[in-house]
Amino acid sequence: MENKITENISRTFELPLPDAATMDQQLDQIIPKIRPWGEDLYEQQFYLDTRWLEIRDDDEFHESVLHIFREEEEYLISIDGNITQGVWKILSKSNTFIIEKTAVTSELYDLAFLNKDFFILKKHGDQRRKGGKKYFVLAREGAVRGLEWRDVMELLFNQYRNNSTYMTALIALVVVVLATLAYSILYK
Repeated sequence: MENKITENISRTFELPLPDAATMDQQLDQIIPKIRPWGEDLYEQQFYLDTRWLEIRDDDEFHESVLHIFREEEEYLISIDGNITQGVWKILSKSNTFIIEKTAVTSELYDLAFLNKDFFILKKHGDQRRKGGKKYFVLAREGAVRGLEWRDVMELLFNQYRNNSTYMTALIALVVVVLATLAYSILYK
């Protein structure tokens, strides 16, 4: 019973996911909030040899696209099990990433957010003006398999909810209120 009460109280004060029509718009609101808890590209243990599932908000996107960044700058992309090899590189003294999908095609990205579950890159240039996607969103396959993009954004926003000083203050407030109620009931 007590667990349901505290769960209902905490849900009442839960920080809502920022509302947006597209994943890029939602990421524009989420990333500044979670950036303090992110890692750098130099901390390769967070992204090497991980099966990163590509996330898109396109209704026509139905492929399972995995990206794997391996040692010695080897890059593998699997589209429904068909693998293509490429190369990845970090520009020195920056959080900038280059992905060479073929000998002809390379793309420049700045790190937007990285942790054990999310690897989000921001493509250089004004992608919106060109009709492209601003963010290249990858999530650890085991954490997001079967989820829609909005559910993935909810998981990403939980990085903020779980680490926010707001949540710490809210929990402290709930504890004080419950303690006051318990005290008033017991010593009436």
